[in-house]
Amino acid sequence: MIFSSILFLCFFFTLFFLSYYLVTALSRAYAKKKNLDVVPTWPRNTVLFLFSLLFYACGEMKYLWLLILSVLLNYAAALFIDAYKKKGRTGLSRFGLAISLVFNLGSLFFYKYIPLVFSSLPFLDSWFPGAVLPTLPFGISFFTFQIMSYVIDVYRQKVPAQKNLLIVGTYLCAFPQLIAGPIVRYADVEKQLLDRTETAEEIEQGLKRFIMGLSKKVLIANTMAMVADGIYAYSPESYGFFGAWIAAFAYAVQIYFDFSGYSDMAIGMGRMMGFTYLENFDMPYTAVTVKDFWRRWHMSLSGFFRDYVYIPLGGNRVSTPRWIFNMMVVWTLTGFWHGAEWNFVLWGVYYGILLILETKLFPNFFHKHRGLGHVYTILAFTLGWVIFRVEGIDKIPKAFGALIGVYGLGSTEPGIGTILTRSEAGGFFYILLIVGVICAMVPPVIRFMRKTFLSVSLSDGTVSKKREILSDVVCFIFLILSIALLESGSYNPFIYFRF
Repeated sequence: MIFSSILFLCFFFTLFFLSYYLVTALSRAYAKKKNLDVVPTWPRNTVLFLFSLLFYACGEMKYLWLLILSVLLNYAAALFIDAYKKKGRTGLSRFGLAISLVFNLGSLFFYKYIPLVFSSLPFLDSWFPGAVLPTLPFGISFFTFQIMSYVIDVYRQKVPAQKNLLIVGTYLCAFPQLIAGPIVRYADVEKQLLDRTETAEEIEQGLKRFIMGLSKKVLIANTMAMVADGIYAYSPESYGFFGAWIAAFAYAVQIYFDFSGYSDMAIGMGRMMGFTYLENFDMPYTAVTVKDFWRRWHMSLSGFFRDYVYIPLGGNRVSTPRWIFNMMVVWTLTGFWHGAEWNFVLWGVYYGILLILETKLFPNFFHKHRGLGHVYTILAFTLGWVIFRVEGIDKIPKAFGALIGVYGLGSTEPGIGTILTRSEAGGFFYILLIVGVICAMVPPVIRFMRKTFLSVSLSDGTVSKKREILSDVVCFIFLILSIALLESGSYNPFIYFRF
Protein backbone atom coordinates (compact mmCIF):
# COMPACT_ATOMS: atom_id res chain seq x y z
CA MET A 1 0.00 0.00 0.00
CA ILE A 2 1.33 3.40 -0.97
CA PHE A 3 0.21 6.89 0.03
CA SER A 4 -0.85 7.77 -3.51
CA SER A 5 -3.51 5.07 -3.78
CA ILE A 6 -7.28 5.08 -3.41
CA LEU A 7 -7.03 2.30 -0.79
CA PHE A 8 -4.79 4.45 1.40
CA LEU A 9 -6.53 7.78 0.87
CA CYS A 10 -10.14 6.69 1.18
CA PHE A 11 -9.84 3.89 3.71
CA PHE A 12 -6.60 3.61 5.67
CA PHE A 13 -5.97 7.36 6.08
CA THR A 14 -9.56 8.04 7.11
CA LEU A 15 -9.90 5.08 9.46
CA PHE A 16 -6.55 5.74 11.11
CA PHE A 17 -7.08 9.41 11.87
CA LEU A 18 -10.66 8.84 13.08
CA SER A 19 -9.31 6.20 15.49
CA TYR A 20 -6.33 8.31 16.47
CA TYR A 21 -8.31 11.46 17.25
CA LEU A 22 -11.01 9.48 19.08
CA VAL A 23 -8.37 7.93 21.33
CA THR A 24 -6.75 11.35 21.76
CA ALA A 25 -10.07 12.89 22.86
CA LEU A 26 -10.68 10.06 25.33
CA SER A 27 -7.14 10.42 26.71
CA ARG A 28 -7.62 14.15 27.23
CA ALA A 29 -10.96 13.57 28.95
CA TYR A 30 -9.32 10.99 31.22
CA ALA A 31 -6.43 13.36 32.04
CA LYS A 32 -8.87 16.17 32.85
CA LYS A 33 -10.98 13.91 35.07
CA LYS A 34 -7.90 12.70 36.98
CA ASN A 35 -6.35 16.20 37.09
CA LEU A 36 -3.24 14.95 35.29
CA ASP A 37 -0.70 17.51 34.09
CA VAL A 38 0.19 15.45 31.03
CA VAL A 39 -2.17 13.62 28.69
CA PRO A 40 -0.97 9.99 28.44
CA THR A 41 0.47 9.16 25.03
CA TRP A 42 0.48 5.37 25.26
CA PRO A 43 -3.07 5.03 23.84
CA ARG A 44 -2.13 7.14 20.80
CA ASN A 45 1.17 5.30 20.42
CA THR A 46 -0.70 1.99 20.55
CA VAL A 47 -3.07 3.07 17.77
CA LEU A 48 -0.16 4.34 15.67
CA PHE A 49 1.90 1.17 16.23
CA LEU A 50 -0.94 -1.25 15.41
CA PHE A 51 -2.04 0.68 12.33
CA SER A 52 1.59 0.85 11.19
CA LEU A 53 1.86 -2.94 11.38
CA LEU A 54 -1.38 -3.18 9.42
CA PHE A 55 -0.04 -0.73 6.85
CA TYR A 56 3.12 -2.80 6.37
CA ALA A 57 1.17 -6.07 6.29
CA CYS A 58 -1.08 -4.75 3.50
CA GLY A 59 1.96 -4.29 1.29
CA GLU A 60 4.40 -6.93 2.55
CA MET A 61 2.67 -9.45 4.84
CA LYS A 62 5.33 -12.11 4.39
CA TYR A 63 8.03 -9.81 5.83
CA LEU A 64 6.04 -8.41 8.75
CA TRP A 65 7.91 -10.81 11.01
CA LEU A 66 11.22 -9.22 9.95
CA LEU A 67 10.03 -5.75 10.97
CA ILE A 68 8.79 -7.03 14.35
CA LEU A 69 12.01 -8.99 14.93
CA SER A 70 14.02 -5.86 14.12
CA VAL A 71 12.10 -3.96 16.80
CA LEU A 72 12.56 -6.68 19.43
CA LEU A 73 16.22 -7.41 18.80
CA ASN A 74 17.33 -3.77 18.62
CA TYR A 75 15.22 -2.87 21.66
CA ALA A 76 17.02 -5.58 23.64
CA ALA A 77 20.42 -4.64 22.20
CA ALA A 78 19.99 -0.99 23.20
CA LEU A 79 19.07 -1.97 26.77
CA PHE A 80 22.05 -4.32 26.92
CA ILE A 81 24.44 -1.66 25.60
CA ASP A 82 23.11 1.01 27.95
CA ALA A 83 23.29 -1.22 31.01
CA TYR A 84 26.93 -2.22 30.47
CA LYS A 85 27.95 1.30 29.43
CA LYS A 86 26.77 2.54 32.82
CA LYS A 87 28.78 -0.20 34.50
CA GLY A 88 31.89 0.73 32.57
CA ARG A 89 31.93 -2.64 30.81
CA THR A 90 32.91 -1.27 27.40
CA GLY A 91 33.72 -4.66 25.93
CA LEU A 92 30.26 -6.04 26.58
CA SER A 93 28.56 -2.88 25.31
CA ARG A 94 30.60 -3.21 22.10
CA PHE A 95 29.47 -6.82 21.87
CA GLY A 96 25.84 -5.69 22.07
CA LEU A 97 26.45 -3.11 19.37
CA ALA A 98 28.16 -5.72 17.18
CA ILE A 99 25.18 -8.10 17.52
CA SER A 100 22.81 -5.32 16.50
CA LEU A 101 24.91 -4.25 13.51
CA VAL A 102 25.42 -7.82 12.32
CA PHE A 103 21.68 -8.43 12.39
CA ASN A 104 20.74 -5.15 10.73
CA LEU A 105 23.43 -5.10 8.06
CA GLY A 106 23.16 -8.85 7.59
CA SER A 107 19.43 -8.61 6.92
CA LEU A 108 19.99 -5.71 4.54
CA PHE A 109 22.72 -7.61 2.68
CA PHE A 110 20.78 -10.86 2.47
CA TYR A 111 17.50 -9.43 1.21
CA LYS A 112 18.88 -6.64 -0.93
CA TYR A 113 22.24 -7.78 -2.27
CA ILE A 114 22.21 -11.57 -2.54
CA PRO A 115 20.47 -11.33 -5.96
CA LEU A 116 23.24 -8.95 -7.09
CA VAL A 117 25.91 -11.43 -5.93
CA PHE A 118 24.27 -14.25 -7.90
CA SER A 119 23.88 -12.14 -11.04
CA SER A 120 27.51 -10.95 -10.82
CA LEU A 121 28.96 -14.42 -10.14
CA PRO A 122 27.22 -16.83 -12.56
CA PHE A 123 29.13 -19.86 -11.24
CA LEU A 124 27.06 -19.65 -8.04
CA ASP A 125 24.08 -21.03 -9.97
CA SER A 126 25.95 -24.30 -10.44
CA TRP A 127 26.97 -24.35 -6.77
CA PHE A 128 23.42 -23.66 -5.57
CA PRO A 129 21.13 -25.11 -8.28
CA GLY A 130 17.50 -24.15 -7.89
CA ALA A 131 18.27 -21.55 -5.24
CA VAL A 132 15.28 -19.28 -4.57
CA LEU A 133 16.60 -15.74 -4.23
CA PRO A 134 14.95 -13.44 -1.68
CA THR A 135 12.72 -10.57 -2.73
CA LEU A 136 13.23 -7.06 -1.40
CA PRO A 137 11.08 -6.17 1.64
CA PHE A 138 9.35 -2.78 1.53
CA GLY A 139 11.38 0.00 3.09
CA ILE A 140 14.16 -2.21 4.47
CA SER A 141 16.81 0.38 3.59
CA PHE A 142 14.92 3.09 5.47
CA PHE A 143 13.88 1.29 8.64
CA THR A 144 17.24 -0.50 8.94
CA PHE A 145 19.19 2.76 8.91
CA GLN A 146 16.69 4.35 11.28
CA ILE A 147 16.97 1.66 13.94
CA MET A 148 20.75 1.53 13.51
CA SER A 149 20.97 5.26 14.24
CA TYR A 150 19.07 4.67 17.50
CA VAL A 151 21.30 1.82 18.70
CA ILE A 152 24.51 3.63 17.73
CA ASP A 153 23.35 6.79 19.52
CA VAL A 154 22.64 4.72 22.64
CA TYR A 155 26.17 3.28 22.40
CA ARG A 156 27.59 6.80 22.03
CA GLN A 157 25.43 7.83 25.01
CA LYS A 158 23.74 10.57 22.99
CA VAL A 159 20.33 9.19 23.96
CA PRO A 160 19.28 6.88 26.81
CA ALA A 161 18.01 3.42 25.99
CA GLN A 162 14.22 3.44 25.94
CA LYS A 163 12.80 0.85 28.33
CA ASN A 164 9.28 1.06 26.94
CA LEU A 165 8.97 -1.42 24.05
CA LEU A 166 5.87 0.32 22.68
CA ILE A 167 7.78 3.59 22.25
CA VAL A 168 10.62 1.87 20.38
CA GLY A 169 8.12 0.05 18.19
CA THR A 170 6.21 3.24 17.47
CA TYR A 171 9.44 5.09 16.65
CA LEU A 172 10.62 2.50 14.16
CA CYS A 173 7.32 1.42 12.61
CA ALA A 174 5.40 4.72 12.32
CA PHE A 175 3.86 4.31 8.88
CA PRO A 176 4.39 7.90 7.57
CA GLN A 177 8.15 7.37 7.29
CA LEU A 178 8.37 3.57 7.35
CA ILE A 179 8.85 2.72 3.67
CA ALA A 180 10.11 5.95 2.10
CA GLY A 181 11.68 8.07 4.80
CA PRO A 182 12.74 10.55 5.91
CA ILE A 183 15.18 8.67 8.15
CA VAL A 184 14.12 9.98 11.57
CA ARG A 185 16.61 10.13 14.46
CA TYR A 186 15.29 8.98 17.82
CA ALA A 187 16.74 12.07 19.49
CA ASP A 188 14.57 14.28 17.26
CA VAL A 189 11.28 12.66 18.28
CA GLU A 190 12.01 11.26 21.75
CA LYS A 191 10.12 14.01 23.61
CA GLN A 192 7.20 13.82 21.18
CA LEU A 193 6.90 10.07 21.67
CA LEU A 194 6.54 10.74 25.40
CA ASP A 195 4.40 13.88 25.29
CA ARG A 196 2.85 15.67 22.32
CA THR A 197 -0.12 17.86 21.51
CA GLU A 198 -2.12 17.98 18.29
CA THR A 199 -3.61 21.43 17.89
CA ALA A 200 -6.25 22.32 15.30
CA GLU A 201 -3.76 24.59 13.53
CA GLU A 202 -1.11 21.85 13.35
CA ILE A 203 -3.66 19.37 12.02
CA GLU A 204 -4.72 21.85 9.33
CA GLN A 205 -1.15 22.66 8.35
CA GLY A 206 -0.24 18.97 8.34
CA LEU A 207 -3.17 18.12 6.10
CA LYS A 208 -2.23 20.88 3.66
CA ARG A 209 1.36 19.64 3.61
CA PHE A 210 0.06 16.14 2.87
CA ILE A 211 -2.08 17.42 -0.02
CA MET A 212 0.88 19.37 -1.39
CA GLY A 213 2.98 16.19 -1.40
CA LEU A 214 0.18 14.12 -2.92
CA SER A 215 -0.25 16.67 -5.71
CA LYS A 216 3.48 16.70 -6.45
CA LYS A 217 3.47 12.93 -6.69
CA VAL A 218 0.25 12.37 -8.66
CA LEU A 219 0.02 15.43 -10.91
CA ILE A 220 3.66 15.97 -11.84
CA ALA A 221 5.82 12.97 -10.91
CA ASN A 222 3.45 10.38 -12.36
CA THR A 223 3.10 12.30 -15.63
CA MET A 224 6.86 12.58 -15.94
CA ALA A 225 7.15 8.86 -15.20
CA MET A 226 4.86 8.00 -18.12
CA VAL A 227 7.26 9.66 -20.53
CA ALA A 228 10.57 8.72 -18.89
CA ASP A 229 9.55 5.06 -18.57
CA GLY A 230 8.06 5.12 -22.07
CA ILE A 231 11.28 6.40 -23.64
CA TYR A 232 13.65 4.20 -21.64
CA ALA A 233 11.60 1.15 -22.66
CA TYR A 234 13.16 1.57 -26.13
CA SER A 235 16.78 1.40 -27.19
CA PRO A 236 18.90 4.57 -27.45
CA GLU A 237 19.07 4.00 -31.21
CA SER A 238 15.30 4.47 -31.34
CA TYR A 239 14.86 7.53 -29.12
CA GLY A 240 18.09 9.26 -30.16
CA PHE A 241 19.28 12.73 -29.12
CA PHE A 242 15.97 14.47 -28.47
CA GLY A 243 14.45 11.45 -26.76
CA ALA A 244 17.51 11.05 -24.54
CA TRP A 245 17.35 14.62 -23.26
CA ILE A 246 13.57 14.60 -22.87
CA ALA A 247 13.82 11.39 -20.84
CA ALA A 248 16.69 12.77 -18.75
CA PHE A 249 14.83 15.95 -17.82
CA ALA A 250 11.56 14.09 -17.33
CA TYR A 251 13.20 11.67 -14.92
CA ALA A 252 14.98 14.48 -13.06
CA VAL A 253 11.62 16.17 -12.49
CA GLN A 254 9.93 12.86 -11.70
CA ILE A 255 12.31 11.71 -9.00
CA TYR A 256 12.37 15.10 -7.28
CA PHE A 257 8.59 15.52 -7.16
CA ASP A 258 8.09 11.84 -6.33
CA PHE A 259 10.62 11.70 -3.49
CA SER A 260 10.00 15.17 -2.06
CA GLY A 261 6.26 14.58 -2.46
CA TYR A 262 6.47 11.43 -0.32
CA SER A 263 8.53 13.33 2.26
CA ASP A 264 5.91 16.10 2.29
CA MET A 265 3.17 13.53 2.88
CA ALA A 266 5.17 11.91 5.69
CA ILE A 267 5.96 15.24 7.34
CA GLY A 268 2.35 16.35 6.96
CA MET A 269 0.89 13.21 8.54
CA GLY A 270 3.49 13.39 11.30
CA ARG A 271 2.43 16.95 12.06
CA MET A 272 -1.22 15.86 12.17
CA MET A 273 -0.16 13.53 14.99
CA GLY A 274 1.94 16.08 16.85
CA PHE A 275 5.34 14.98 15.48
CA THR A 276 7.83 17.38 13.94
CA TYR A 277 9.87 15.46 11.38
CA LEU A 278 12.89 17.32 10.04
CA GLU A 279 12.83 18.51 6.45
CA ASN A 280 14.27 16.13 3.88
CA PHE A 281 14.56 18.48 0.87
CA ASP A 282 15.51 22.14 0.69
CA MET A 283 15.14 23.31 -2.92
CA PRO A 284 17.98 21.03 -4.16
CA TYR A 285 17.58 21.98 -7.82
CA THR A 286 18.48 25.58 -6.98
CA ALA A 287 21.97 24.53 -5.83
CA VAL A 288 25.05 26.15 -7.35
CA THR A 289 27.48 23.30 -6.65
CA VAL A 290 27.19 19.54 -6.32
CA LYS A 291 28.17 19.87 -2.66
CA ASP A 292 25.36 22.37 -2.20
CA PHE A 293 23.00 19.97 -3.98
CA TRP A 294 23.76 17.19 -1.50
CA ARG A 295 23.23 19.52 1.43
CA ARG A 296 19.70 19.98 0.14
CA TRP A 297 18.76 16.56 -1.33
CA HIS A 298 17.56 13.70 0.90
CA MET A 299 19.11 15.44 3.89
CA SER A 300 18.27 12.66 6.36
CA LEU A 301 20.35 10.15 4.34
CA SER A 302 23.22 12.60 3.84
CA GLY A 303 23.20 13.28 7.57
CA PHE A 304 23.27 9.57 8.34
CA PHE A 305 26.34 8.89 6.20
CA ARG A 306 28.05 12.02 7.53
CA ASP A 307 27.51 11.17 11.22
CA TYR A 308 27.84 7.39 11.15
CA VAL A 309 30.39 6.77 8.37
CA TYR A 310 32.26 9.89 7.21
CA ILE A 311 33.11 11.42 10.61
CA PRO A 312 34.07 8.07 12.25
CA LEU A 313 36.46 7.51 9.31
CA GLY A 314 38.13 10.82 10.14
CA GLY A 315 36.08 13.19 8.03
CA ASN A 316 38.16 15.98 6.51
CA ARG A 317 40.57 16.23 9.44
CA VAL A 318 43.00 13.85 7.79
CA SER A 319 45.59 13.88 5.04
CA THR A 320 44.42 14.46 1.48
CA PRO A 321 44.87 10.80 0.37
CA ARG A 322 42.93 9.61 3.43
CA TRP A 323 40.21 12.22 2.82
CA ILE A 324 39.83 11.02 -0.78
CA PHE A 325 39.55 7.47 0.55
CA ASN A 326 36.90 8.54 3.07
CA MET A 327 34.89 10.32 0.39
CA MET A 328 34.96 7.35 -1.98
CA VAL A 329 33.93 4.94 0.79
CA VAL A 330 30.97 7.14 1.74
CA TRP A 331 29.78 7.64 -1.82
CA THR A 332 30.25 4.03 -2.84
CA LEU A 333 28.14 3.03 0.16
CA THR A 334 25.60 5.71 -0.75
CA GLY A 335 25.30 4.17 -4.19
CA PHE A 336 24.97 0.66 -2.74
CA TRP A 337 22.26 1.85 -0.34
CA HIS A 338 20.08 2.99 -3.22
CA GLY A 339 19.89 -0.34 -4.97
CA ALA A 340 21.34 -3.75 -5.69
CA GLU A 341 22.56 -2.96 -9.18
CA TRP A 342 25.99 -1.86 -10.36
CA ASN A 343 24.68 1.31 -11.95
CA PHE A 344 23.81 2.59 -8.45
CA VAL A 345 27.38 1.94 -7.35
CA LEU A 346 28.68 3.78 -10.41
CA TRP A 347 26.29 6.63 -9.59
CA GLY A 348 27.77 6.87 -6.11
CA VAL A 349 31.33 6.78 -7.45
CA TYR A 350 30.38 9.47 -9.99
CA TYR A 351 29.34 11.82 -7.21
CA GLY A 352 32.35 10.96 -5.08
CA ILE A 353 34.71 11.93 -7.92
CA LEU A 354 32.73 15.09 -8.70
CA LEU A 355 32.81 16.24 -5.09
CA ILE A 356 36.54 15.55 -4.74
CA LEU A 357 37.36 17.50 -7.92
CA GLU A 358 34.98 20.31 -7.02
CA THR A 359 36.42 20.67 -3.51
CA LYS A 360 40.06 20.59 -4.57
CA LEU A 361 39.95 22.42 -7.91
CA PHE A 362 37.02 24.84 -7.62
CA PRO A 363 36.38 25.47 -3.90
CA ASN A 364 34.90 28.96 -4.37
CA PHE A 365 34.62 29.47 -8.14
CA PHE A 366 30.97 28.49 -8.57
CA HIS A 367 29.82 30.46 -5.54
CA LYS A 368 31.38 33.57 -7.09
CA HIS A 369 29.82 32.81 -10.49
CA ARG A 370 26.42 31.54 -9.37
CA GLY A 371 24.79 31.52 -12.81
CA LEU A 372 27.52 29.31 -14.22
CA GLY A 373 27.47 27.21 -11.07
CA HIS A 374 23.75 26.64 -11.37
CA VAL A 375 24.07 25.48 -14.99
CA TYR A 376 26.97 23.18 -14.05
CA THR A 377 24.99 21.67 -11.16
CA ILE A 378 21.88 21.09 -13.28
CA LEU A 379 23.99 19.30 -15.88
CA ALA A 380 25.76 17.29 -13.16
CA PHE A 381 22.64 15.97 -11.45
CA THR A 382 20.79 15.41 -14.75
CA LEU A 383 23.60 13.20 -16.04
CA GLY A 384 23.74 11.56 -12.63
CA TRP A 385 20.06 10.67 -12.87
CA VAL A 386 20.69 9.02 -16.24
CA ILE A 387 23.21 6.69 -14.58
CA PHE A 388 20.74 6.15 -11.75
CA ARG A 389 17.75 5.40 -13.99
CA VAL A 390 19.20 3.18 -16.72
CA GLU A 391 18.65 -0.48 -15.87
CA GLY A 392 21.94 -2.33 -16.24
CA ILE A 393 25.43 -0.87 -16.21
CA ASP A 394 26.05 -2.16 -19.75
CA LYS A 395 23.35 0.19 -21.09
CA ILE A 396 24.88 3.36 -19.65
CA PRO A 397 27.41 3.97 -22.52
CA LYS A 398 24.61 3.79 -25.09
CA ALA A 399 22.41 6.11 -23.02
CA PHE A 400 25.22 8.68 -22.89
CA GLY A 401 25.90 8.10 -26.56
CA ALA A 402 22.33 9.13 -27.32
CA LEU A 403 22.80 12.28 -25.20
CA ILE A 404 25.70 13.42 -27.37
CA GLY A 405 24.02 12.51 -30.65
CA VAL A 406 25.80 9.27 -31.53
CA TYR A 407 22.51 7.81 -32.82
CA GLY A 408 21.31 11.00 -34.43
CA LEU A 409 17.94 12.48 -33.65
CA GLY A 410 16.37 9.05 -33.31
CA SER A 411 14.81 6.63 -35.77
CA THR A 412 11.42 7.28 -37.30
CA GLU A 413 10.09 4.11 -35.70
CA PRO A 414 8.77 4.36 -33.10
CA GLY A 415 9.85 8.00 -32.96
CA ILE A 416 9.62 10.34 -30.00
CA GLY A 417 6.17 11.57 -31.03
CA THR A 418 4.80 8.02 -31.05
CA ILE A 419 6.41 7.31 -27.68
CA LEU A 420 4.76 10.39 -26.18
CA THR A 421 1.40 9.34 -27.60
CA ARG A 422 1.74 5.84 -26.20
CA SER A 423 2.66 7.26 -22.79
CA GLU A 424 -0.87 8.72 -22.43
CA ALA A 425 0.69 11.99 -21.27
CA GLY A 426 0.29 13.64 -24.67
CA GLY A 427 0.63 17.40 -24.93
CA PHE A 428 0.14 17.82 -21.18
CA PHE A 429 3.63 16.44 -20.72
CA TYR A 430 5.39 19.52 -22.07
CA ILE A 431 3.20 21.84 -20.02
CA LEU A 432 3.80 19.91 -16.81
CA LEU A 433 7.51 19.55 -17.59
CA ILE A 434 7.81 23.35 -17.79
CA VAL A 435 5.70 23.74 -14.62
CA GLY A 436 7.83 21.14 -12.85
CA VAL A 437 11.11 22.79 -13.85
CA ILE A 438 9.87 26.21 -12.73
CA CYS A 439 8.49 24.91 -9.42
CA ALA A 440 11.72 23.02 -8.72
CA MET A 441 14.33 25.55 -9.85
CA VAL A 442 12.94 29.06 -9.30
CA PRO A 443 13.14 30.01 -5.58
CA PRO A 444 10.47 32.79 -5.66
CA VAL A 445 7.98 30.37 -7.25
CA ILE A 446 8.81 27.68 -4.67
CA ARG A 447 8.29 30.13 -1.81
CA PHE A 448 5.03 31.34 -3.35
CA MET A 449 3.73 27.76 -3.66
CA ARG A 450 4.61 27.05 -0.04
CA LYS A 451 2.76 30.15 1.10
CA THR A 452 -0.22 29.30 -1.09
CA PHE A 453 -0.48 25.72 0.15
CA LEU A 454 0.49 26.33 3.75
CA SER A 455 -0.90 29.86 4.29
CA VAL A 456 2.27 31.04 6.06
CA SER A 457 1.72 33.37 9.02
CA LEU A 458 2.31 37.10 8.78
CA SER A 459 4.86 38.94 10.93
CA ASP A 460 2.30 39.55 13.70
CA GLY A 461 1.52 35.84 13.94
CA THR A 462 -1.84 36.05 12.16
CA VAL A 463 -2.78 34.73 8.76
CA SER A 464 -4.31 36.89 6.05
CA LYS A 465 -7.95 35.86 5.61
CA LYS A 466 -7.62 36.08 1.83
CA ARG A 467 -4.49 33.94 1.88
CA GLU A 468 -6.12 31.39 4.15
CA ILE A 469 -9.17 31.13 1.87
CA LEU A 470 -6.93 30.89 -1.21
CA SER A 471 -4.88 28.20 0.49
CA ASP A 472 -7.98 26.17 1.36
CA VAL A 473 -9.41 26.47 -2.16
CA VAL A 474 -6.12 25.53 -3.86
CA CYS A 475 -5.63 22.52 -1.58
CA PHE A 476 -9.20 21.32 -2.18
CA ILE A 477 -8.83 21.63 -5.97
CA PHE A 478 -5.51 19.80 -6.02
CA LEU A 479 -6.87 17.07 -3.76
CA ILE A 480 -9.88 16.48 -6.03
CA LEU A 481 -7.65 16.45 -9.13
CA SER A 482 -5.26 13.96 -7.53
CA ILE A 483 -8.03 11.60 -6.42
CA ALA A 484 -9.72 11.86 -9.81
CA LEU A 485 -6.51 10.85 -11.59
CA LEU A 486 -5.94 7.94 -9.23
CA GLU A 487 -9.55 6.81 -9.57
CA SER A 488 -9.20 6.82 -13.36
CA GLY A 489 -6.35 4.34 -13.12
CA SER A 490 -3.64 6.86 -13.96
CA TYR A 491 -0.05 5.58 -14.12
CA ASN A 492 1.15 5.44 -10.49
CA PRO A 493 4.58 3.78 -10.19
CA PHE A 494 6.25 3.20 -6.82
CA ILE A 495 9.80 4.43 -7.31
CA TYR A 496 11.05 2.98 -4.01
CA PHE A 497 10.76 -0.62 -5.18
CA ARG A 498 14.34 -0.22 -6.39
CA PHE A 499 15.51 1.07 -3.00
